[in-house]
Amino acid sequence: MQADHETDVKNLKSKNMKFNWNPDLYDDKHDFVFKFGEEIVKLLNPQKGEKILDIGCGTGDLTKKISEQCGKVIGIDNSNEMIQAAQKKYPEISFIHDDAINYQLDDTFDAIFSNAVLHWITQPDTMIQNANRHLKIGGRYVVEFGGKGCNYSIINTLKEQLDKEGLNYPSIESMLYYPSISQYSTVLENNGFEVNLALLFDRPTELKGGINGLHDFIEMFLNWLFKHVSDSDKSAIIKRTIDSLKPQIFDGKSWLADYRRIRIVAHKKNEIK
Repeated sequence: MQADHETDVKNLKSKNMKFNWNPDLYDDKHDFVFKFGEEIVKLLNPQKGEKILDIGCGTGDLTKKISEQCGKVIGIDNSNEMIQAAQKKYPEISFIHDDAINYQLDDTFDAIFSNAVLHWITQPDTMIQNANRHLKIGGRYVVEFGGKGCNYSIINTLKEQLDKEGLNYPSIESMLYYPSISQYSTVLENNGFEVNLALLFDRPTELKGGINGLHDFIEMFLNWLFKHVSDSDKSAIIKRTIDSLKPQIFDGKSWLADYRRIRIVAHKKNEIK
């Protein structure tokens, strides 16, 4: 049974099921991802003449901001739909459909940037090794993503509802990576980086869409939980989840997601094999 589960997770990832993004819904209802990311661009502090790689660029809004300050920026995303939307919005920027683990570019970069993406990468060692290969010595690695405890109430309430029905779903650990500071810093240090800044903090986040905000959030970011679930069961489970969470995170007008973020600034100290 364990082998069957591992095969199922690999198939889910290879078919890009968990990155089945809707660019229109992303831009319309989840633009807080972009707005919070502006602070990370300031931390990145792009300089004129630099080459910067944006991993998980989405629909390209932060890539565009970076490009306004540096000489060259390339955006990479695992969703072809997102890349197409980004290229349409910003045709002057180079966008590539690829993932954070397997991309192979001829360039080496002054900096690698990523916002609200790396919690989807459940192979952090492999991802960081690839980042090392694409950075110059001394190049900076500036990222922010979901940290330990992120979306705890939403995810666990969904799991409870799925478990009550005895339904099969991918394990959270196989699909999401929410590390602590010590976990992520250790991975970086083991792969040629020196950590200069590491923060883990709460960021309660209002979900746009009023009463429908939580439903839209689940459809956008947690839809992969329902791979083995019928449409009717899925609708019922989401409804019960919403009803259960209302007393906790709905104020009568909007939902407040229990986001936690990890923010990292590191520099490449040495090459790895």
